[in-house]
Amino acid sequence: MSEQIKSPETGLTPVAQKFILHWGEMGTKWGINRTVAQVHALLFLSPHPLPADEISTTLSVARSNVSTSLRELQGWGIVSLVHVLGDRRDHFQTTKDVWEIFRTVSEERKRREIDPTLRVLAECVQEVKTTPSGDAYTRERLESMLDFLTTMSGLFEEILRMPMVALKGVGKLRGKVITLLGSDKKKAG
Repeated sequence: MSEQIKSPETGLTPVAQKFILHWGEMGTKWGINRTVAQVHALLFLSPHPLPADEISTTLSVARSNVSTSLRELQGWGIVSLVHVLGDRRDHFQTTKDVWEIFRTVSEERKRREIDPTLRVLAECVQEVKTTPSGDAYTRERLESMLDFLTTMSGLFEEILRMPMVALKGVGKLRGKVITLLGSDKKKAG
């Protein structure tokens, strides 16, 4: 991991410990279980795949909790199972490319959170339109929300479909997009 002195209890450097603890804390703010986030952080920093028992020992977490966390991370598509020659245990690794992690997590969050919301909004708009005494104000608000989420979802999908080199280029543009497109400050409806 680094040339810093490793903790005899965890085998981690102080910097690695700090990052893993912080990633776990941030995970809870993002709606992810703390242990799931810490397992991901440990795998991200590890130069080689780790078996579940080593993850459990390093993080001082129950083996069952590690197994559950690994299954969840595999479900998100950011951790994979690998086999190591001469070792019968299953080992786990995560993608090291932060751009690829971003893409994978973003796609999964869209699939789990945005897509169901779009479906329900479309159903609600359809229902309010077909109800003879449908509330016009409610219909207007729901149509506005559906239009917004449909537009943003389409933009999001275009960004995620970009080749990685193009995505990195867009990321570097940041504030320059306003300059390129013009900075006319109109109020959004």
